[in-house]
Order: sequence, then structure tokens, then C-alpha cells
Amino acid sequence: MADASQPTESAGWPEDDEGLSAGDTWIELSVRADLEAVEAVSEILSRFASGGTSVEPGFELIDEGLGAKIDPNQPAIVRAYLPGRDRTAARAAVGQARTALGHLQAFELRPIGELEVSVVHEADWAHAWKAHFPVLRLGRRLVIRPTWRRHRRAAGDVVLALDPGMAFGTGLHPTTRLCLTGIEHWADAGRLDGASVLDVGCGSGILLIAAGLFGGRPLVGLDTDPIAVEASAANARRNRVNVDVRKGSLPSRSGPFDLVVANLIASLLIDLARDLATELRPAGRLLTSGIFIDRETAVLEALTGAGLRFTERAAEGEWVALEFERPLAGLA
Repeated sequence: MADASQPTESAGWPEDDEGLSAGDTWIELSVRADLEAVEAVSEILSRFASGGTSVEPGFELIDEGLGAKIDPNQPAIVRAYLPGRDRTAARAAVGQARTALGHLQAFELRPIGELEVSVVHEADWAHAWKAHFPVLRLGRRLVIRPTWRRHRRAAGDVVLALDPGMAFGTGLHPTTRLCLTGIEHWADAGRLDGASVLDVGCGSGILLIAAGLFGGRPLVGLDTDPIAVEASAANARRNRVNVDVRKGSLPSRSGPFDLVVANLIASLLIDLARDLATELRPAGRLLTSGIFIDRETAVLEALTGAGLRFTERAAEGEWVALEFERPLAGLA
């Protein structure tokens, strides 16, 4: 029996692989996956693909094909890249990725497609991933425009130009979209005009910049990843939004704030519950996301236990966003 970790010529390997050893080619791995399986598939591919990964969500084209709208009912495509210089090593990596994906598929938790393999020349690779990030309209007014794309601005559009680089936060993930929608709701309710804003775990800076474009200021961002700090600062400059972005976590030592955004995983929200509450001034609002539905109750209990009052809930698929308010003194 053949070793599954060593694919044969016909096991998904590109037929036209001449010149792979020339050093100017990359192997693209792509998998269609249910949105809730994207994180697991991305983690698997990243083990074997040193060139990085990207996620293309399912979307429908709008505005005569000039823009796109996320369709959560369609599968996403996870793409990863590995160097093609060493054909033997590349084949082995592809085989190992296919085997690991097969183990994940065997659980049948979420639909996951087969691994597809193709060759991308290095001259194209540096920009190939950009083809999978369309202009996105989120909510009623907010438009996320990748810096390499054009957008025909409509009346009332608030356009955020973004180059995510290696930092998390493109507007493609449900948790980011939930936060952006919540920020737009704050703007519609008049909460953002001149309001101080803290973004905990700012990633690419997308949430902090959106708050600034809607009138929030001053703006403070925190992230433990120096790459995220750099990406946030660069994207803020690109959008002409003044931000104070720092490497670190709570406490910010700059509060209290009118509004706090925290798009983090549930366990971090629980651990930081009291710190998050402390960052808010009385009547201030906290918007949290990154919460898988089976962790919603635990996050809710932690934040209400820290003295906050639950006010709003939004969901997309199995991801949840929760909003809280710090009660006025004597009204807790």
C-alpha cells in the first residue's frame, strides 16, 4: 500500500510541474471549507506552508461587479503557499497537508473540500493573494477597500483603505464583521462623535480606524504582537486617522474610555473581564466578539460579574458579539 504522506503524480500534484526547481515558483494549496472550519483548515495548512495563508470568503458580486458582499452560506477558500524550489520537499509537504486534512474531514464536523494544488510563479506570487480580497460593503455605510483596489464611492459611504499585511483583521472574518457592524450602530446612535475609544487586540487596526472615521477620538490601540502594532499604525496613516497604538495589554493606563472594543477569544475576554470593565467610564460601552456560541454564557457571566450590564447581542453563524454598559454610579 502506498504511503499516504507521499502523493503520486496524479494525487492532486500539478501536471505541468516542469521548472519547479528553478526557484521562481511557489505551490499554492487551496481548500474549500465551511466558515466554521476555516480556522482549523488554516492552522493545518500553515504547518506546511512557509509562504503564509489567506482566506477568501464566499461572496456575491454587487455594484455591477465592482464590489462584493459576504455570503455566509457559501464556503470560504483557504489558500497557502510553499516554495517549489525543492520538488521532493514540496511533494512531501503537500502529502502531509492532505493527510492532516483527511483526519479533520473524517470527523465530519463541517464540510471540508479536497486539497487542490497549483503552481504560481514568484513574479505573480507577491500579489496573487491580493486577488482574493474584494471591496466589501459592511452594514449600511461602511466600505472596506483593499489599498490595491478602486471603489466608486456612493453618497454617505465611509471608506476604510486597508492593507492587512500579516496582521489579523481584514473584515472577512465573521467576528470582525460583527464588530464593524456594532461600530456603525454606535455611529448611527451618535455615540462615536468625539468619543474616546480603546481597541484591545487591535490587529490590523481595522476596528480602531473605523471608529475614527465615524468621529471617535482620541483613539488608543493595544496589541501584544509588534507586527500588529506596525500594521495598525500604517493603516491609520493611510486613512489619515490619528491613533496611539502600543505593544502591550491591559491596563491601558490611558482610560477611562467612552467606548472599548475587544475582538478576542472567549478565554481572554473572561480573563480580562475586570480590566475591561475598569477601562470604561460610567455609561461607557464595551463591544466584544471572537466568541464561539458555546462560550457565550461563560463570557456573559464573566463580564456581568465584573459589574457591567448586558445590552445587545448579535450573531453570524456560530460567532457572537456581545455589548455591555458600565452603569452610572448608584444604578448598578
